[in-house]
Amino acid sequence: MEFIKVEAQARPYVALVQLNRPKELNALNLQLMGELRDALKQLDEDEQVRVIIVTGNERAFAAGADIKQMAGKTAIDMLNIDQFSTWDQIKKTKKPLIAAVSGFALGGGCELAMTCDMIIASETAMFGQPEIKIGVMPGAGGTQRLTKALGKAKAMEMVLTGKFLTATDAERQGLVNRVVPVELYLEEAFKLAGEIAQMSPVAAKLAKEAVNRSFEASLEEGLYFERKNFYLCFASEDQKEGMAAFIEKRKPSFSGR
Repeated sequence: MEFIKVEAQARPYVALVQLNRPKELNALNLQLMGELRDALKQLDEDEQVRVIIVTGNERAFAAGADIKQMAGKTAIDMLNIDQFSTWDQIKKTKKPLIAAVSGFALGGGCELAMTCDMIIASETAMFGQPEIKIGVMPGAGGTQRLTKALGKAKAMEMVLTGKFLTATDAERQGLVNRVVPVELYLEEAFKLAGEIAQMSPVAAKLAKEAVNRSFEASLEEGLYFERKNFYLCFASEDQKEGMAAFIEKRKPSFSGR
Protein backbone atom coordinates (compact mmCIF):
# COMPACT_ATOMS: atom_id res chain seq x y z
CA MET A 1 0.00 0.00 0.00
CA GLU A 2 1.51 3.32 -1.09
CA PHE A 3 -1.18 5.80 -0.09
CA ILE A 4 -2.81 4.23 2.96
CA LYS A 5 -1.59 2.66 6.20
CA VAL A 6 -3.43 -0.26 7.78
CA GLU A 7 -3.35 -1.59 11.34
CA ALA A 8 -5.59 -4.63 11.47
CA GLN A 9 -5.36 -4.79 15.27
CA ALA A 10 -4.87 -1.16 16.29
CA ARG A 11 -7.01 -2.09 19.30
CA PRO A 12 -8.70 -5.39 20.16
CA TYR A 13 -11.12 -6.14 17.30
CA VAL A 14 -10.64 -2.61 15.90
CA ALA A 15 -8.75 -1.87 12.68
CA LEU A 16 -7.36 1.52 11.67
CA VAL A 17 -7.01 2.67 8.06
CA GLN A 18 -5.15 5.96 7.57
CA LEU A 19 -5.17 7.92 4.32
CA ASN A 20 -1.54 8.79 3.66
CA ARG A 21 -0.93 11.52 1.08
CA PRO A 22 -0.09 14.30 3.56
CA LYS A 23 1.57 16.65 1.03
CA GLU A 24 -1.59 16.55 -1.11
CA LEU A 25 -3.91 16.85 1.93
CA ASN A 26 -4.91 13.23 1.28
CA ALA A 27 -6.47 14.04 -2.09
CA LEU A 28 -8.32 10.96 -3.28
CA ASN A 29 -6.60 9.79 -6.43
CA LEU A 30 -7.56 6.54 -8.18
CA GLN A 31 -4.73 4.57 -6.62
CA LEU A 32 -5.55 5.63 -3.06
CA MET A 33 -9.23 4.75 -3.54
CA GLY A 34 -8.28 1.38 -5.01
CA GLU A 35 -6.03 0.66 -2.05
CA LEU A 36 -8.77 1.72 0.36
CA ARG A 37 -11.29 -0.53 -1.38
CA ASP A 38 -8.95 -3.52 -1.20
CA ALA A 39 -8.02 -2.89 2.43
CA LEU A 40 -11.63 -2.60 3.54
CA LYS A 41 -12.54 -5.78 1.68
CA GLN A 42 -9.72 -7.65 3.40
CA LEU A 43 -10.62 -6.29 6.84
CA ASP A 44 -14.28 -7.10 6.21
CA GLU A 45 -13.26 -10.75 5.81
CA ASP A 46 -10.96 -10.80 8.86
CA GLU A 47 -12.72 -12.50 11.80
CA GLN A 48 -10.46 -10.64 14.24
CA VAL A 49 -11.83 -7.28 13.06
CA ARG A 50 -15.26 -6.09 14.16
CA VAL A 51 -15.08 -2.33 13.61
CA ILE A 52 -13.01 -0.25 11.18
CA ILE A 53 -11.87 3.36 11.66
CA VAL A 54 -10.95 5.45 8.61
CA THR A 55 -8.90 8.58 9.27
CA GLY A 56 -6.46 11.04 7.75
CA ASN A 57 -4.30 13.37 9.82
CA GLU A 58 -4.87 16.44 11.98
CA ARG A 59 -4.64 18.79 9.01
CA ALA A 60 -6.92 16.94 6.62
CA PHE A 61 -9.14 13.89 6.48
CA ALA A 62 -9.21 14.36 2.71
CA ALA A 63 -9.35 17.67 0.89
CA GLY A 64 -11.17 16.27 -2.13
CA ALA A 65 -10.50 14.33 -5.30
CA ASP A 66 -7.24 14.62 -7.20
CA ILE A 67 -8.22 17.31 -9.71
CA LYS A 68 -5.06 16.81 -11.78
CA GLN A 69 -6.24 13.32 -12.67
CA MET A 70 -9.58 14.60 -13.97
CA ALA A 71 -8.97 18.05 -15.45
CA GLY A 72 -8.35 16.95 -19.04
CA LYS A 73 -10.82 14.06 -19.17
CA THR A 74 -13.86 13.87 -21.40
CA ALA A 75 -17.27 12.51 -20.37
CA ILE A 76 -16.45 9.24 -22.17
CA ASP A 77 -13.08 9.04 -20.40
CA MET A 78 -14.82 9.36 -17.04
CA LEU A 79 -17.42 6.77 -18.03
CA ASN A 80 -14.71 4.29 -19.03
CA ILE A 81 -12.59 4.92 -15.93
CA ASP A 82 -15.71 4.17 -13.85
CA GLN A 83 -14.14 5.49 -10.66
CA PHE A 84 -17.41 5.25 -8.76
CA SER A 85 -17.44 1.45 -8.95
CA THR A 86 -14.71 1.64 -6.30
CA TRP A 87 -17.00 3.75 -4.11
CA ASP A 88 -19.79 1.22 -4.61
CA GLN A 89 -17.52 -1.53 -3.26
CA ILE A 90 -16.56 0.60 -0.23
CA LYS A 91 -20.25 1.20 0.49
CA LYS A 92 -20.77 -2.58 0.63
CA THR A 93 -18.47 -2.97 3.67
CA LYS A 94 -20.53 -4.99 6.14
CA LYS A 95 -18.70 -4.09 9.33
CA PRO A 96 -19.31 -0.75 11.06
CA LEU A 97 -17.18 2.07 9.66
CA ILE A 98 -16.23 5.11 11.74
CA ALA A 99 -14.69 8.20 10.13
CA ALA A 100 -12.31 10.08 12.43
CA VAL A 101 -12.15 13.54 10.87
CA SER A 102 -9.84 16.45 11.59
CA GLY A 103 -9.22 19.42 9.33
CA PHE A 104 -10.57 19.41 5.78
CA ALA A 105 -13.21 16.92 4.67
CA LEU A 106 -14.11 18.47 1.33
CA GLY A 107 -15.58 17.17 -1.90
CA GLY A 108 -14.71 13.49 -2.10
CA GLY A 109 -13.37 13.71 1.44
CA CYS A 110 -16.77 14.78 2.74
CA GLU A 111 -18.40 12.08 0.63
CA LEU A 112 -16.03 9.43 2.01
CA ALA A 113 -16.76 10.49 5.58
CA MET A 114 -20.49 10.29 4.87
CA THR A 115 -20.08 6.84 3.32
CA CYS A 116 -18.92 5.70 6.75
CA ASP A 117 -21.58 4.86 9.32
CA MET A 118 -20.53 7.34 12.02
CA ILE A 119 -18.30 10.41 12.17
CA ILE A 120 -16.18 11.63 15.07
CA ALA A 121 -14.87 15.13 14.37
CA SER A 122 -12.18 17.31 15.86
CA GLU A 123 -12.93 20.96 16.57
CA THR A 124 -11.01 21.92 13.43
CA ALA A 125 -13.01 19.71 11.06
CA MET A 126 -14.56 21.45 8.06
CA PHE A 127 -17.07 19.72 5.82
CA GLY A 128 -18.04 20.87 2.34
CA GLN A 129 -18.93 20.06 -1.25
CA PRO A 130 -17.12 22.85 -3.11
CA GLU A 131 -17.17 21.15 -6.54
CA ILE A 132 -19.38 23.95 -7.90
CA LYS A 133 -16.37 26.28 -7.66
CA ILE A 134 -14.48 24.30 -10.31
CA GLY A 135 -17.41 23.85 -12.66
CA VAL A 136 -18.72 20.46 -11.60
CA MET A 137 -20.87 18.95 -8.87
CA PRO A 138 -20.58 16.15 -6.31
CA GLY A 139 -20.50 12.73 -7.93
CA ALA A 140 -19.80 10.22 -5.13
CA GLY A 141 -23.01 10.67 -3.18
CA GLY A 142 -22.59 14.23 -1.93
CA THR A 143 -25.93 15.56 -3.18
CA GLN A 144 -27.75 12.53 -1.77
CA ARG A 145 -26.15 11.80 1.61
CA LEU A 146 -25.74 15.46 2.54
CA THR A 147 -29.41 16.10 1.79
CA LYS A 148 -30.52 13.14 3.89
CA ALA A 149 -28.32 14.33 6.77
CA LEU A 150 -29.05 18.09 6.70
CA GLY A 151 -32.30 18.46 4.79
CA LYS A 152 -32.90 20.00 1.37
CA ALA A 153 -32.38 23.69 2.13
CA LYS A 154 -29.04 23.40 3.96
CA ALA A 155 -27.67 20.83 1.52
CA MET A 156 -28.75 22.90 -1.47
CA GLU A 157 -26.98 25.97 -0.09
CA MET A 158 -23.75 24.06 0.52
CA VAL A 159 -23.78 22.36 -2.88
CA LEU A 160 -24.66 25.51 -4.84
CA THR A 161 -22.30 27.90 -3.02
CA GLY A 162 -19.47 25.60 -1.96
CA LYS A 163 -19.69 26.92 1.62
CA PHE A 164 -18.09 24.89 4.38
CA LEU A 165 -19.77 23.54 7.49
CA THR A 166 -17.87 23.79 10.77
CA ALA A 167 -17.58 20.82 13.09
CA THR A 168 -19.90 22.47 15.61
CA ASP A 169 -22.58 23.14 13.00
CA ALA A 170 -22.13 19.64 11.59
CA GLU A 171 -22.83 18.17 15.01
CA ARG A 172 -25.79 20.47 15.60
CA GLN A 173 -27.34 19.46 12.29
CA GLY A 174 -26.76 15.73 12.73
CA LEU A 175 -23.95 15.13 10.25
CA VAL A 176 -21.45 14.00 12.91
CA ASN A 177 -21.82 12.07 16.16
CA ARG A 178 -19.74 14.42 18.31
CA VAL A 179 -16.96 16.98 18.30
CA VAL A 180 -13.90 16.78 20.55
CA PRO A 181 -10.56 18.61 20.82
CA VAL A 182 -8.02 17.84 18.10
CA GLU A 183 -5.79 15.85 20.42
CA LEU A 184 -8.71 13.56 21.32
CA TYR A 185 -10.56 12.93 18.06
CA LEU A 186 -8.84 9.65 17.16
CA GLU A 187 -9.00 8.36 20.72
CA GLU A 188 -12.71 9.21 20.80
CA ALA A 189 -13.18 7.18 17.62
CA PHE A 190 -11.35 4.26 19.25
CA LYS A 191 -13.61 4.60 22.29
CA LEU A 192 -16.75 4.38 20.16
CA ALA A 193 -15.29 1.52 18.13
CA GLY A 194 -14.40 -0.32 21.33
CA GLU A 195 -17.97 -0.07 22.59
CA ILE A 196 -19.34 -1.47 19.33
CA ALA A 197 -16.67 -4.20 19.19
CA GLN A 198 -17.99 -5.63 22.45
CA MET A 199 -21.36 -6.31 20.84
CA SER A 200 -22.34 -9.30 18.72
CA PRO A 201 -20.63 -8.93 15.31
CA VAL A 202 -23.52 -10.76 13.69
CA ALA A 203 -26.12 -8.44 15.17
CA ALA A 204 -23.98 -5.37 14.36
CA LYS A 205 -23.79 -6.28 10.67
CA LEU A 206 -27.51 -6.95 10.45
CA ALA A 207 -28.37 -3.78 12.36
CA LYS A 208 -26.10 -1.65 10.17
CA GLU A 209 -27.73 -3.10 7.08
CA ALA A 210 -31.19 -2.33 8.42
CA VAL A 211 -30.37 1.27 9.38
CA ASN A 212 -28.86 1.90 5.95
CA ARG A 213 -31.92 0.43 4.28
CA SER A 214 -34.07 3.11 5.93
CA PHE A 215 -32.46 5.66 3.60
CA GLU A 216 -33.31 3.66 0.49
CA ALA A 217 -36.80 2.30 1.14
CA SER A 218 -40.27 3.33 2.19
CA LEU A 219 -41.21 2.92 5.84
CA GLU A 220 -43.16 -0.25 5.08
CA GLU A 221 -40.26 -1.78 3.13
CA GLY A 222 -37.80 -0.73 5.82
CA LEU A 223 -39.88 -2.30 8.57
CA TYR A 224 -40.11 -5.54 6.59
CA PHE A 225 -36.34 -5.58 6.11
CA GLU A 226 -35.73 -4.82 9.79
CA ARG A 227 -38.04 -7.66 10.85
CA LYS A 228 -36.30 -10.11 8.52
CA ASN A 229 -32.88 -9.24 9.96
CA PHE A 230 -34.28 -9.43 13.50
CA TYR A 231 -35.43 -12.99 12.88
CA LEU A 232 -32.08 -13.83 11.30
CA CYS A 233 -30.31 -12.90 14.55
CA PHE A 234 -31.93 -15.97 16.11
CA ALA A 235 -29.89 -18.21 13.81
CA SER A 236 -26.68 -17.05 15.51
CA GLU A 237 -24.73 -18.43 18.46
CA ASP A 238 -24.34 -14.82 19.61
CA GLN A 239 -28.08 -14.54 20.21
CA LYS A 240 -28.09 -17.66 22.37
CA GLU A 241 -25.03 -16.44 24.29
CA GLY A 242 -26.33 -12.90 24.71
CA MET A 243 -29.71 -13.91 26.08
CA ALA A 244 -28.24 -16.63 28.29
CA ALA A 245 -25.78 -14.11 29.75
CA PHE A 246 -28.62 -11.68 30.43
CA ILE A 247 -30.61 -14.35 32.26
CA GLU A 248 -27.53 -15.52 34.17
CA LYS A 249 -26.55 -11.90 34.99
CA ARG A 250 -23.07 -12.10 33.48
CA LYS A 251 -21.19 -10.38 30.66
CA PRO A 252 -21.69 -12.08 27.27
CA SER A 253 -18.78 -13.48 25.27
CA PHE A 254 -19.64 -13.01 21.60
CA SER A 255 -17.96 -15.16 18.95
CA GLY A 256 -19.35 -13.62 15.79
CA ARG A 257 -21.15 -16.84 14.84
